[in-house]
Amino acid sequence: MSSISSPQAPATGSALPRSLVLLLATGAGLGVASLYYSQPMLALVGDDLQAGTGALGLVPMMTQLGYALGILLLAPLGDRYDRRQIILVKTAVLALALLASGLSPNLPALLVASLVIGLAATLAQDIVPAAATLAPAEHRGRIVGTVMTGLLLGILLSRVVSGALAGQTGWRAVFMAAAVMIALAGMAFWRGLPRFTPTTRLGYGALLASMVALWRQYPALRRAALAQGLLAVAFSAFWSTLAVMLHDDLHLGSAAAGAFGLAGAAGALAAPLSGRLADRRGTEIVVRLGAALTAASFAVLTLGSGLSAQGQILLIAGATVGFDLGMQAALIAHQTEVYSLDPAARSRLNAVLFTGMFVGMASGAALGSWVLEHAGWTGVAVLSTGSALAALLVRLARRA
Repeated sequence: MSSISSPQAPATGSALPRSLVLLLATGAGLGVASLYYSQPMLALVGDDLQAGTGALGLVPMMTQLGYALGILLLAPLGDRYDRRQIILVKTAVLALALLASGLSPNLPALLVASLVIGLAATLAQDIVPAAATLAPAEHRGRIVGTVMTGLLLGILLSRVVSGALAGQTGWRAVFMAAAVMIALAGMAFWRGLPRFTPTTRLGYGALLASMVALWRQYPALRRAALAQGLLAVAFSAFWSTLAVMLHDDLHLGSAAAGAFGLAGAAGALAAPLSGRLADRRGTEIVVRLGAALTAASFAVLTLGSGLSAQGQILLIAGATVGFDLGMQAALIAHQTEVYSLDPAARSRLNAVLFTGMFVGMASGAALGSWVLEHAGWTGVAVLSTGSALAALLVRLARRA
Protein backbone atom coordinates (compact mmCIF):
# COMPACT_ATOMS: atom_id res chain seq x y z
CA MET A 1 0.00 0.00 0.00
CA SER A 2 1.07 3.55 -0.48
CA SER A 3 2.41 5.67 2.33
CA ILE A 4 -0.64 7.92 2.08
CA SER A 5 -3.15 5.21 2.90
CA SER A 6 -0.85 3.29 5.23
CA PRO A 7 1.46 5.66 7.14
CA GLN A 8 4.40 4.16 8.96
CA ALA A 9 4.48 3.91 12.73
CA PRO A 10 6.53 6.54 14.56
CA ALA A 11 10.10 5.58 15.24
CA THR A 12 10.71 3.81 18.54
CA GLY A 13 11.22 6.30 21.33
CA SER A 14 9.56 9.18 19.51
CA ALA A 15 6.51 10.86 21.00
CA LEU A 16 3.13 10.10 19.44
CA PRO A 17 1.35 13.05 17.83
CA ARG A 18 -1.50 14.29 19.97
CA SER A 19 -3.79 13.98 16.97
CA LEU A 20 -3.09 10.24 16.77
CA VAL A 21 -3.69 9.74 20.51
CA LEU A 22 -6.97 11.67 20.19
CA LEU A 23 -7.97 9.54 17.19
CA LEU A 24 -7.32 6.34 19.11
CA ALA A 25 -9.25 7.56 22.19
CA THR A 26 -12.18 8.76 20.09
CA GLY A 27 -12.28 5.56 18.07
CA ALA A 28 -12.26 3.40 21.20
CA GLY A 29 -15.09 5.45 22.70
CA LEU A 30 -17.25 5.36 19.57
CA GLY A 31 -16.66 1.65 19.10
CA VAL A 32 -17.64 0.58 22.61
CA ALA A 33 -20.53 3.08 22.70
CA SER A 34 -22.26 1.02 20.02
CA LEU A 35 -22.90 -1.67 22.63
CA TYR A 36 -25.02 0.57 24.83
CA TYR A 37 -27.08 2.79 22.53
CA SER A 38 -30.07 0.43 22.66
CA GLN A 39 -30.45 0.21 26.44
CA PRO A 40 -32.19 3.54 27.21
CA MET A 41 -34.39 3.10 24.10
CA LEU A 42 -35.80 -0.36 24.76
CA ALA A 43 -39.24 0.91 25.74
CA LEU A 44 -39.46 2.90 22.49
CA VAL A 45 -38.25 -0.11 20.50
CA GLY A 46 -40.89 -2.29 22.16
CA ASP A 47 -43.69 0.14 21.35
CA ASP A 48 -42.59 0.42 17.71
CA LEU A 49 -41.92 -3.26 17.03
CA GLN A 50 -44.71 -4.60 19.28
CA ALA A 51 -42.28 -6.57 21.45
CA GLY A 52 -42.85 -7.58 25.07
CA THR A 53 -40.55 -6.99 28.01
CA GLY A 54 -39.00 -10.44 27.92
CA ALA A 55 -38.29 -10.28 24.19
CA LEU A 56 -36.77 -6.81 24.47
CA GLY A 57 -34.09 -8.18 26.78
CA LEU A 58 -32.76 -10.18 23.83
CA VAL A 59 -31.56 -6.98 22.12
CA PRO A 60 -28.83 -6.06 24.63
CA MET A 61 -28.21 -9.78 25.22
CA MET A 62 -27.33 -10.32 21.54
CA THR A 63 -25.10 -7.24 21.52
CA GLN A 64 -23.17 -8.38 24.58
CA LEU A 65 -23.01 -11.97 23.34
CA GLY A 66 -21.60 -10.75 20.03
CA TYR A 67 -18.98 -8.75 21.87
CA ALA A 68 -17.99 -11.77 23.95
CA LEU A 69 -17.69 -13.93 20.83
CA GLY A 70 -15.75 -11.19 19.06
CA ILE A 71 -13.25 -10.90 21.88
CA LEU A 72 -12.83 -14.67 22.04
CA LEU A 73 -12.66 -15.37 18.30
CA LEU A 74 -11.39 -12.13 16.73
CA ALA A 75 -9.21 -10.31 19.28
CA PRO A 76 -6.32 -12.84 19.02
CA LEU A 77 -5.99 -11.94 15.33
CA GLY A 78 -4.31 -8.69 16.39
CA ASP A 79 -1.16 -10.69 17.17
CA ARG A 80 -1.22 -12.42 13.78
CA TYR A 81 -2.22 -9.69 11.30
CA ASP A 82 -1.82 -5.95 10.76
CA ARG A 83 -4.06 -4.28 13.37
CA ARG A 84 -4.72 -1.37 11.02
CA GLN A 85 -6.44 -3.65 8.53
CA ILE A 86 -8.43 -5.35 11.28
CA ILE A 87 -9.63 -2.01 12.66
CA LEU A 88 -10.64 -0.77 9.20
CA VAL A 89 -12.63 -3.92 8.40
CA LYS A 90 -14.40 -3.90 11.77
CA THR A 91 -15.22 -0.20 11.40
CA ALA A 92 -16.89 -0.81 8.03
CA VAL A 93 -18.87 -3.79 9.35
CA LEU A 94 -19.93 -1.85 12.45
CA ALA A 95 -21.23 1.07 10.39
CA LEU A 96 -23.29 -1.29 8.23
CA ALA A 97 -24.64 -3.14 11.28
CA LEU A 98 -25.72 0.11 12.94
CA LEU A 99 -27.42 1.16 9.71
CA ALA A 100 -29.19 -2.20 9.54
CA SER A 101 -30.40 -1.74 13.12
CA GLY A 102 -31.95 1.59 12.28
CA LEU A 103 -33.73 0.04 9.28
CA SER A 104 -34.88 -3.13 11.07
CA PRO A 105 -38.52 -3.91 10.18
CA ASN A 106 -39.02 -6.32 13.06
CA LEU A 107 -37.41 -7.69 16.22
CA PRO A 108 -35.66 -10.71 14.61
CA ALA A 109 -33.88 -8.42 12.15
CA LEU A 110 -32.83 -6.13 14.99
CA LEU A 111 -31.49 -9.11 16.94
CA VAL A 112 -29.29 -10.21 14.04
CA ALA A 113 -27.98 -6.69 13.56
CA SER A 114 -27.33 -6.43 17.32
CA LEU A 115 -25.20 -9.58 17.24
CA VAL A 116 -23.10 -8.16 14.40
CA ILE A 117 -22.76 -4.84 16.25
CA GLY A 118 -21.28 -6.72 19.19
CA LEU A 119 -18.84 -8.63 16.99
CA ALA A 120 -17.59 -5.52 15.18
CA ALA A 121 -17.52 -3.26 18.25
CA THR A 122 -14.52 -5.28 19.44
CA LEU A 123 -12.45 -2.84 17.40
CA ALA A 124 -12.10 -1.06 20.77
CA GLN A 125 -10.16 -4.10 21.99
CA ASP A 126 -7.84 -3.71 18.99
CA ILE A 127 -7.31 0.01 19.52
CA VAL A 128 -6.08 -0.24 23.13
CA PRO A 129 -3.24 -2.69 22.38
CA ALA A 130 -2.48 -0.63 19.26
CA ALA A 131 -1.95 2.39 21.50
CA ALA A 132 0.30 0.36 23.78
CA THR A 133 2.33 -0.80 20.78
CA LEU A 134 2.76 2.68 19.30
CA ALA A 135 3.56 4.45 22.57
CA PRO A 136 7.20 4.83 23.63
CA ALA A 137 7.93 2.96 26.84
CA GLU A 138 8.38 6.11 28.93
CA HIS A 139 4.91 7.40 27.95
CA ARG A 140 3.01 4.12 27.54
CA GLY A 141 1.02 4.37 30.77
CA ARG A 142 -0.13 7.92 30.07
CA ILE A 143 -1.11 7.20 26.47
CA VAL A 144 -2.95 3.96 27.24
CA GLY A 145 -4.68 5.77 30.11
CA THR A 146 -5.83 8.49 27.73
CA VAL A 147 -7.24 5.93 25.31
CA MET A 148 -8.98 4.09 28.16
CA THR A 149 -10.51 7.39 29.28
CA GLY A 150 -11.99 7.73 25.81
CA LEU A 151 -13.35 4.19 26.04
CA LEU A 152 -14.93 4.83 29.45
CA LEU A 153 -16.47 8.08 28.26
CA GLY A 154 -17.95 6.20 25.33
CA ILE A 155 -19.64 3.78 27.72
CA LEU A 156 -20.91 6.54 30.00
CA LEU A 157 -22.07 9.06 27.42
CA SER A 158 -23.61 6.57 24.97
CA ARG A 159 -26.65 6.07 27.19
CA VAL A 160 -27.05 9.80 27.79
CA VAL A 161 -26.84 10.70 24.11
CA SER A 162 -29.03 7.86 22.85
CA GLY A 163 -31.66 8.48 25.50
CA ALA A 164 -31.90 12.19 24.77
CA LEU A 165 -31.79 11.81 20.99
CA ALA A 166 -34.32 8.98 20.92
CA GLY A 167 -36.76 11.06 22.94
CA GLN A 168 -36.62 13.79 20.29
CA THR A 169 -36.17 11.96 16.99
CA GLY A 170 -36.97 8.29 17.65
CA TRP A 171 -34.80 5.24 18.25
CA ARG A 172 -34.04 4.63 14.58
CA ALA A 173 -32.36 8.02 14.23
CA VAL A 174 -29.93 7.11 17.00
CA PHE A 175 -28.63 4.10 15.06
CA MET A 176 -28.45 6.13 11.85
CA ALA A 177 -26.42 8.88 13.53
CA ALA A 178 -24.14 6.28 15.12
CA ALA A 179 -23.52 4.68 11.70
CA VAL A 180 -22.46 8.05 10.29
CA MET A 181 -20.10 8.69 13.20
CA ILE A 182 -18.46 5.28 12.83
CA ALA A 183 -18.08 5.81 9.08
CA LEU A 184 -16.34 9.14 9.71
CA ALA A 185 -14.07 7.44 12.26
CA GLY A 186 -13.22 4.80 9.65
CA MET A 187 -12.13 7.50 7.22
CA ALA A 188 -9.93 9.03 9.93
CA PHE A 189 -8.42 5.61 10.70
CA TRP A 190 -7.68 5.06 7.01
CA ARG A 191 -5.78 8.33 6.83
CA GLY A 192 -4.15 8.38 10.26
CA LEU A 193 -3.36 4.85 11.46
CA PRO A 194 0.06 3.37 10.71
CA ARG A 195 0.71 -0.23 9.74
CA PHE A 196 1.43 -2.74 12.50
CA THR A 197 3.88 -5.62 12.20
CA PRO A 198 2.44 -8.99 13.34
CA THR A 199 4.14 -10.42 16.42
CA THR A 200 3.49 -14.12 15.78
CA ARG A 201 3.16 -16.53 12.88
CA LEU A 202 0.87 -18.89 14.75
CA GLY A 203 -2.13 -20.05 12.80
CA TYR A 204 -5.64 -19.18 13.90
CA GLY A 205 -6.23 -22.53 15.54
CA ALA A 206 -2.98 -22.31 17.45
CA LEU A 207 -3.87 -18.83 18.70
CA LEU A 208 -7.17 -20.08 20.09
CA ALA A 209 -5.51 -23.16 21.55
CA SER A 210 -2.99 -20.97 23.36
CA MET A 211 -5.89 -19.20 25.10
CA VAL A 212 -7.19 -22.54 26.33
CA ALA A 213 -3.71 -23.34 27.62
CA LEU A 214 -3.57 -20.03 29.47
CA TRP A 215 -6.98 -20.75 31.05
CA ARG A 216 -5.76 -24.11 32.28
CA GLN A 217 -2.39 -22.80 33.43
CA TYR A 218 -3.49 -19.89 35.61
CA PRO A 219 -6.07 -20.34 38.40
CA ALA A 220 -5.92 -16.57 38.95
CA LEU A 221 -7.18 -16.04 35.41
CA ARG A 222 -10.13 -18.36 36.00
CA ARG A 223 -11.05 -16.65 39.28
CA ALA A 224 -10.82 -13.22 37.70
CA ALA A 225 -12.96 -14.16 34.69
CA LEU A 226 -15.59 -15.83 36.88
CA ALA A 227 -15.79 -13.01 39.43
CA GLN A 228 -15.91 -10.26 36.78
CA GLY A 229 -18.50 -12.23 34.85
CA LEU A 230 -20.75 -12.46 37.91
CA LEU A 231 -20.40 -8.73 38.53
CA ALA A 232 -21.30 -8.17 34.87
CA VAL A 233 -24.51 -10.20 35.30
CA ALA A 234 -25.60 -7.76 38.02
CA PHE A 235 -24.53 -4.70 36.02
CA SER A 236 -26.27 -5.77 32.82
CA ALA A 237 -29.47 -6.90 34.54
CA PHE A 238 -29.85 -3.36 35.90
CA TRP A 239 -29.09 -1.45 32.71
CA SER A 240 -31.08 -3.75 30.45
CA THR A 241 -34.28 -3.25 32.46
CA LEU A 242 -33.98 0.33 33.74
CA ALA A 243 -35.56 2.02 30.72
CA VAL A 244 -38.53 -0.38 30.69
CA MET A 245 -39.10 0.06 34.44
CA LEU A 246 -38.93 3.85 34.23
CA HIS A 247 -41.34 3.81 31.30
CA ASP A 248 -43.88 1.42 32.82
CA ASP A 249 -43.70 2.31 36.52
CA LEU A 250 -42.67 5.97 36.66
CA HIS A 251 -43.84 7.08 33.19
CA LEU A 252 -40.45 8.51 32.27
CA GLY A 253 -38.94 8.54 28.77
CA SER A 254 -35.68 7.41 27.24
CA ALA A 255 -33.93 10.67 28.11
CA ALA A 256 -34.44 9.99 31.81
CA ALA A 257 -33.04 6.46 31.45
CA GLY A 258 -30.00 7.76 29.59
CA ALA A 259 -29.36 10.48 32.15
CA PHE A 260 -28.54 7.87 34.77
CA GLY A 261 -25.43 7.15 32.72
CA LEU A 262 -23.98 10.40 34.06
CA ALA A 263 -23.88 8.84 37.51
CA GLY A 264 -21.31 6.41 36.17
CA ALA A 265 -18.87 9.28 35.76
CA ALA A 266 -18.00 8.83 39.42
CA GLY A 267 -16.74 5.35 38.63
CA ALA A 268 -14.63 6.57 35.73
CA LEU A 269 -13.13 9.41 37.76
CA ALA A 270 -12.28 7.05 40.60
CA ALA A 271 -10.66 4.49 38.30
CA PRO A 272 -7.11 5.85 38.67
CA LEU A 273 -7.51 5.80 42.47
CA SER A 274 -8.43 2.13 42.30
CA GLY A 275 -5.34 1.41 40.24
CA ARG A 276 -3.07 3.19 42.70
CA LEU A 277 -4.67 1.31 45.60
CA ALA A 278 -4.07 -1.97 43.78
CA ASP A 279 -0.40 -1.03 43.35
CA ARG A 280 -0.02 -0.25 47.06
CA ARG A 281 -2.24 -2.84 48.76
CA GLY A 282 -2.54 -5.56 46.14
CA THR A 283 -5.34 -6.45 43.75
CA GLU A 284 -7.19 -8.82 46.08
CA ILE A 285 -8.33 -6.15 48.53
CA VAL A 286 -9.47 -3.86 45.69
CA VAL A 287 -11.51 -6.60 44.02
CA ARG A 288 -13.16 -7.55 47.32
CA LEU A 289 -14.00 -3.95 48.15
CA GLY A 290 -15.36 -3.40 44.65
CA ALA A 291 -17.56 -6.50 44.77
CA ALA A 292 -18.82 -5.62 48.26
CA LEU A 293 -19.68 -2.07 47.21
CA THR A 294 -21.48 -3.38 44.12
CA ALA A 295 -23.54 -5.83 46.18
CA ALA A 296 -24.41 -3.20 48.79
CA SER A 297 -25.47 -0.69 46.12
CA PHE A 298 -27.85 -3.15 44.48
CA ALA A 299 -29.19 -4.27 47.87
CA VAL A 300 -30.21 -0.67 48.58
CA LEU A 301 -32.47 -0.76 45.50
CA THR A 302 -34.71 -3.33 47.21
CA LEU A 303 -35.85 -0.55 49.58
CA GLY A 304 -37.35 1.58 46.82
CA SER A 305 -40.81 0.01 46.48
CA GLY A 306 -42.31 2.11 49.29
CA LEU A 307 -40.82 5.43 48.16
CA SER A 308 -42.33 8.18 46.07
CA ALA A 309 -41.32 8.53 42.42
CA GLN A 310 -38.80 11.23 43.32
CA GLY A 311 -37.43 9.11 46.14
CA GLN A 312 -37.00 6.14 43.83
CA ILE A 313 -35.14 8.25 41.29
CA LEU A 314 -32.75 9.56 43.94
CA LEU A 315 -32.24 6.04 45.29
CA ILE A 316 -31.45 4.68 41.82
CA ALA A 317 -29.04 7.54 41.12
CA GLY A 318 -27.15 6.94 44.36
CA ALA A 319 -27.00 3.19 43.76
CA THR A 320 -25.71 3.78 40.23
CA VAL A 321 -22.80 5.80 41.56
CA GLY A 322 -21.97 3.01 44.01
CA PHE A 323 -22.11 0.00 41.74
CA ASP A 324 -20.36 1.78 38.84
CA LEU A 325 -17.51 2.62 41.19
CA GLY A 326 -17.41 -0.96 42.48
CA MET A 327 -17.46 -2.43 38.97
CA GLN A 328 -14.67 -0.16 37.72
CA ALA A 329 -12.50 -0.85 40.77
CA ALA A 330 -12.90 -4.62 40.39
CA LEU A 331 -12.22 -4.52 36.64
CA ILE A 332 -9.04 -2.47 36.96
CA ALA A 333 -7.75 -4.72 39.73
CA HIS A 334 -8.59 -7.83 37.71
CA GLN A 335 -6.80 -6.42 34.65
CA THR A 336 -3.74 -5.57 36.75
CA GLU A 337 -3.71 -9.08 38.19
CA VAL A 338 -4.20 -10.84 34.87
CA TYR A 339 -1.66 -8.77 32.90
CA SER A 340 1.03 -9.69 35.43
CA LEU A 341 0.63 -13.43 34.77
CA ASP A 342 2.42 -13.49 31.41
CA PRO A 343 3.55 -10.20 29.80
CA ALA A 344 4.09 -11.95 26.46
CA ALA A 345 0.43 -13.03 26.27
CA ARG A 346 -1.39 -9.94 27.50
CA SER A 347 -3.70 -9.67 24.49
CA ARG A 348 -4.88 -13.24 24.90
CA LEU A 349 -5.17 -12.94 28.68
CA ASN A 350 -7.24 -9.81 28.13
CA ALA A 351 -9.43 -11.69 25.65
CA VAL A 352 -10.14 -14.44 28.18
CA LEU A 353 -10.99 -11.96 30.94
CA PHE A 354 -13.30 -9.88 28.76
CA THR A 355 -14.96 -12.96 27.27
CA GLY A 356 -15.99 -13.96 30.77
CA MET A 357 -17.17 -10.43 31.47
CA PHE A 358 -19.34 -10.13 28.37
CA VAL A 359 -20.80 -13.61 28.70
CA GLY A 360 -21.94 -12.28 32.06
CA MET A 361 -23.30 -9.14 30.36
CA ALA A 362 -25.32 -11.21 27.89
CA SER A 363 -26.65 -13.49 30.62
CA GLY A 364 -27.58 -10.53 32.81
CA ALA A 365 -29.55 -8.90 29.99
CA ALA A 366 -31.62 -12.02 29.40
CA LEU A 367 -32.11 -12.86 33.09
CA GLY A 368 -32.90 -9.27 34.04
CA SER A 369 -35.70 -8.96 31.48
CA TRP A 370 -37.19 -12.31 32.51
CA VAL A 371 -37.08 -11.38 36.20
CA LEU A 372 -38.58 -7.93 35.56
CA GLU A 373 -41.48 -9.53 33.73
CA HIS A 374 -42.16 -12.11 36.47
CA ALA A 375 -40.93 -10.48 39.71
CA GLY A 376 -40.80 -6.75 39.01
CA TRP A 377 -38.05 -4.23 39.71
CA THR A 378 -37.45 -5.55 43.23
CA GLY A 379 -36.74 -8.95 41.71
CA VAL A 380 -34.11 -7.39 39.44
CA ALA A 381 -32.49 -5.75 42.46
CA VAL A 382 -32.41 -9.11 44.27
CA LEU A 383 -30.90 -10.82 41.22
CA SER A 384 -28.16 -8.18 40.91
CA THR A 385 -27.41 -8.29 44.63
CA GLY A 386 -27.11 -12.07 44.61
CA SER A 387 -24.84 -12.11 41.58
CA ALA A 388 -22.52 -9.49 43.08
CA LEU A 389 -22.40 -11.43 46.37
CA ALA A 390 -21.47 -14.56 44.41
CA ALA A 391 -18.56 -12.63 42.86
CA LEU A 392 -17.45 -11.58 46.35
CA LEU A 393 -17.58 -15.21 47.52
CA VAL A 394 -15.39 -16.24 44.57
CA ARG A 395 -12.76 -13.72 45.66
CA LEU A 396 -13.07 -14.66 49.34
CA ALA A 397 -12.61 -18.37 48.66
CA ARG A 398 -9.18 -19.83 49.28
CA ARG A 399 -6.93 -20.19 46.29
CA ALA A 400 -6.66 -23.71 44.89
